Amino acid sequence: MSEAPETSQELSEVLEDLRRHLLWQEEDGGRLLQIDARQAAELRGAGMARLRAQTAKAAAPSAAAQPAPAAQPAPAPAARPMPPRAPAVEPERPLSAREPPMARALEAPAQARPSAGPLPGVVEGERPTLDEIRRELGDCQRCKLCSGRKNIVFGSGNPRAELVFVGEGPGADEDAQGVPFVGAAGQLLTKMIEAMGYRRDDVYICNVVKCRPPGNRNPEPDEVTACEPFLRAQLRAVQPKVIVALGKFAAQTLLRDMTPITKMRGNWREYEGIKLMPTFHPAYLLRQPAEKKKAWEDLQQVMKFFGKQPGQRG
Repeated sequence: MSEAPETSQELSEVLEDLRRHLLWQEEDGGRLLQIDARQAAELRGAGMARLRAQTAKAAAPSAAAQPAPAAQPAPAPAARPMPPRAPAVEPERPLSAREPPMARALEAPAQARPSAGPLPGVVEGERPTLDEIRRELGDCQRCKLCSGRKNIVFGSGNPRAELVFVGEGPGADEDAQGVPFVGAAGQLLTKMIEAMGYRRDDVYICNVVKCRPPGNRNPEPDEVTACEPFLRAQLRAVQPKVIVALGKFAAQTLLRDMTPITKMRGNWREYEGIKLMPTFHPAYLLRQPAEKKKAWEDLQQVMKFFGKQPGQRG
């Protein structure tokens, strides 16, 4: 740089001034005078400030002669890949608020579930016969209940009955004999039917599912889905005037209504144009004998519909 010697000269002058002020001797007084250290520091600081000012002045023309580099835009940060979106998960309800599988299957609107269309081998629009439906059912393997059954319990009674009783599913006695309602609950049902003025052969009796659920548990949704078309075909074949739904499971399945049987019973409902009376299941009445009076009141409404008196035959 061309100003470098001048800058060195200025620095020399500053240092010389500092040297002269730091130490000098007065001959006349015979004393040695030494400058205060604080004053020396101030002088030194002043000299350094002067030196920096000169250096900046010399560097300014040189910097101005060179064009300033164009400002470069800051590089954009690399886009981080978005993490895969987790599927939406419905919060799990507490155990006390959960519904049994069958409740979830029944609470959906009827049109959202498969309709019981015509069965293979049954001509659409024609009234099927129970024999045709039974042949179509065959040695059914449509759900897992087939693995533990002894017999398919299809139904029994008058194929042109005006009154049909629908239960839940076969028990151990029914599974052994292949006939619905022949155990202890079946014996009570027979007495109920006779008290209404009918014989068992006058009515038709069947269940929602045709094979015994293990341990007499409630049928599961897939089991009902596999078997319900045959139940609906049976009701189309018989074409009764009244259906008595025995217990909550039969009533809720046919009506697509999760109302408790204690509130549903005794009130006329309708299934595909057929009057339906929900009432307690005979097995429940065996466990709760005090409820027999309510069940009898329900059956009396059915009798009144048919114009029958207690014990009246025909």
